[in-house]
Amino acid sequence: MEKFGKSQSVTRREDVRFLTGEGRYVDDIAPAGALQCFVFRAPVAHGTITELDVADARASDGVHAVYTLADLEAAGMHVAIPGATVPNRDGTQGAAPERPILARDIMRFVGEPVAVVVADTLSQARDAAELIVLEYDDLPAKLDIDAGGQTVHPEAPDNVAYDWHMGDEAATKAVFDKAARVVSLDVGDNRIIVNSMEPRGCYAEPDGDRVHVAINGQGVWGPKDQLAKALKVDPEMVRVTNPDTGGGFGMKGMMYPEYFVLAHAARDLGRPVRWMSERTEAMLSDNGGRDLNSLAELAFDENHKIIGYRVLNKANMGAYNSQFAQAIQTALFSKVLPGVYDVQATYLRSIGYFTNTTQVDAYRGAGRPEAIYILERVIDRAARELGVDPLELRRINFIKPDQFPYVSSVGETYDVGDFNKILTRAEAEADIAGFAARKSADAKQGLLRGLGTCYYIESILGDPSETTKVEFTGEGRVNIYVGTQSNGQGHETVYSQFLSDQIGVPVELIDVVQGDSDRIKTGGGTGGSRSVTVQNSATLETVSALTEAFTAFLSDEMGVPAADINFDDERFRADGSNMTPTMLEVAELARDKGRDDLMVHERRITLPARSFPNGFHACEIVIDPETGVSTVDRYTVVDDFGNLINPMLAKGQVHGGVVQGIGQALTEHVIFDEDGQLLTATFMDYALPRADDVPMIGFTSEPVPSTANIMGMKGCGEAGTVGALAAVSNAVQDALWDHGVRQTDMPFTPMKVWELLQDDTIAAE
Repeated sequence: MEKFGKSQSVTRREDVRFLTGEGRYVDDIAPAGALQCFVFRAPVAHGTITELDVADARASDGVHAVYTLADLEAAGMHVAIPGATVPNRDGTQGAAPERPILARDIMRFVGEPVAVVVADTLSQARDAAELIVLEYDDLPAKLDIDAGGQTVHPEAPDNVAYDWHMGDEAATKAVFDKAARVVSLDVGDNRIIVNSMEPRGCYAEPDGDRVHVAINGQGVWGPKDQLAKALKVDPEMVRVTNPDTGGGFGMKGMMYPEYFVLAHAARDLGRPVRWMSERTEAMLSDNGGRDLNSLAELAFDENHKIIGYRVLNKANMGAYNSQFAQAIQTALFSKVLPGVYDVQATYLRSIGYFTNTTQVDAYRGAGRPEAIYILERVIDRAARELGVDPLELRRINFIKPDQFPYVSSVGETYDVGDFNKILTRAEAEADIAGFAARKSADAKQGLLRGLGTCYYIESILGDPSETTKVEFTGEGRVNIYVGTQSNGQGHETVYSQFLSDQIGVPVELIDVVQGDSDRIKTGGGTGGSRSVTVQNSATLETVSALTEAFTAFLSDEMGVPAADINFDDERFRADGSNMTPTMLEVAELARDKGRDDLMVHERRITLPARSFPNGFHACEIVIDPETGVSTVDRYTVVDDFGNLINPMLAKGQVHGGVVQGIGQALTEHVIFDEDGQLLTATFMDYALPRADDVPMIGFTSEPVPSTANIMGMKGCGEAGTVGALAAVSNAVQDALWDHGVRQTDMPFTPMKVWELLQDDTIAAE
């Protein structure tokens, strides 16, 4: 059988416990007798608090505490939640208004936490919250992504959070001025609600002088540091754990107000406390994703070669700077600004605005899907206006294989690539040659068929460093300690099987330890498609170290020089010795000899460069003009993820990402009314994609191994979404183009598509 580390599909170990109800989620494992918390939230999008009286709530049956911002400050807490800023074009720094843990004086979005009630039961906490007296003066709600309007923060004049740019504006303009043809497109990228299967939740418990906080997040070290800062204690006084997490997608990659309050409550009351978000509560308070408008422009020479590209995007920050928000549509967006095309004159300007809506932050891809969506939409528009086949236009402008390593206009070094190879394979897999016949057959039935394509590239982000620790236990088992955190990607399977292949220990004897700041001293968490590439690279280094240490130990035992001993992934062997011990047997022998120093091996690595997954998506949409319903009929993906560790899990990651892209493109859309009230706060109003919205998705791996890591991997976690948005949107545009529809924006709901077709019919009459 092929080794797992050489692209063998293996089913997930962890699914047995998930499917049999044995998962360890925060709401399942909270300490018995933990007090229940209820969050009292802002009922309006913008209002000045004139009275906040919690006395009756504190006196209510079963209530142990009611916390307001004043209470947290009186306890000596640092109450500002951190949010990164970016530099403005003029050299100043982006606006950094305080984001308090609980509302201070002004409520700035519906659902902002104002107070937290802690009681014996959840029903008692709810009842007590009804007794809170909140008086306020309404303020107009700022909702549009533009300058001006009601001020959200005095620190941000005209509500501008930042005004950032990258590139040489004048030089790019000069290129546009001499262009043979300029094509532009103004497109929107609608806001979505992440809606992980498991809503956010946490529990906190005192542990002597320390506090333990369990969060269903995407890593433990960032939360540990932020909790220590908020509580004003040494970081060693805080332990953070991530048990099983049912979906993260970036939304769970940062801290939220509830976690700080619960940590304080556990210390203040000397009791365990717990909180779990309800679905509507999550829709109101979880960070949203996307939400920007962009003007993209391409400059072409007379041979259809792109000579310039510039983008202006306007992004919605929501009411406050969330942890990574200002970086999403600026620095992260810029990583893949020119995509897979050989164009050096580029300019990006991004302006962020504060509004009276929930914060926006990372969502599967974090800036990369937004950038590729805009680029591939305007490439598709250019092909139409230039009268060139869209695949041929891409081929003309691809970075060629002999140009690698290639330094892009934004300073990213693409190590390897063969984009035409991927595209050619995808043409065959998607049967693009047969599209015309399928379109003709549908037309005879009164249906409209469109073909949409997208060639994406993704920059792997996150900490390039990671640590792996391997421990041989006294029970004949092996623990592997990892710095990432599974949110459902199958890490337990990948890491244990990969280690099994390297050291010859049966996979059923290997346990993956993750998400515990006491047991693992450092780690980068999960995000940016970094996990398997960087973690397994660290594992290889650790295995090399332990093999060297075991070999030195065996030299005396086997009576041969260490240089003569080899390990063949199953046993140590040497000419002149009849000993052929396994790793577990060496560990047992070393323990018997008192060599406890050989039981634990740990190494930390830093990858020298990032890798760049890329691939081609082809989508065919069928539209019923009578109803406006758009159906994804065919979907094909050919990806270059480099060498795959587990093709089955890679395929699953792609499928999940594509479905999230289809959801945003066809059904998902956040709507606030003119007062800032969320109208899409239940699954009756917010349409997640259903099974009948998604076809069978073809996935083919066409690897061009990366040179950025020893295993030639490139990462895959976010790739499906990065490519799907433009592929689906271009397919809808293609289906509607012959009917005179020239501008289409997500989401393509039946009503929107039907109205576009009616407008065309009226115009024709």
